Amino acid sequence: MFESNQTDHSEGTAADLKDYLAQLHAERALASLEGLGENATYLADLDEAIAAAHHAYVGAALTEIASLRAELFGPQEG
Repeated sequence: MFESNQTDHSEGTAADLKDYLAQLHAERALASLEGLGENATYLADLDEAIAAAHHAYVGAALTEIASLRAELFGPQEG
């Protein structure tokens, strides 16, 4: 399984965070296949990590979009 709780993935590029989120979803699917679907504590921790990674990914993507827009067209005023 992926070591989702071993590293802080709250920062990084949107692409890095998207990859990490995909790894967490793969881990969730594998957990069900490997019989861990009944382990409520493990799944709750994994679901919490997925939610946190999703929020971090969305935040990073929006920040990157806004930064690119500011670089291309200047900061918005008004």
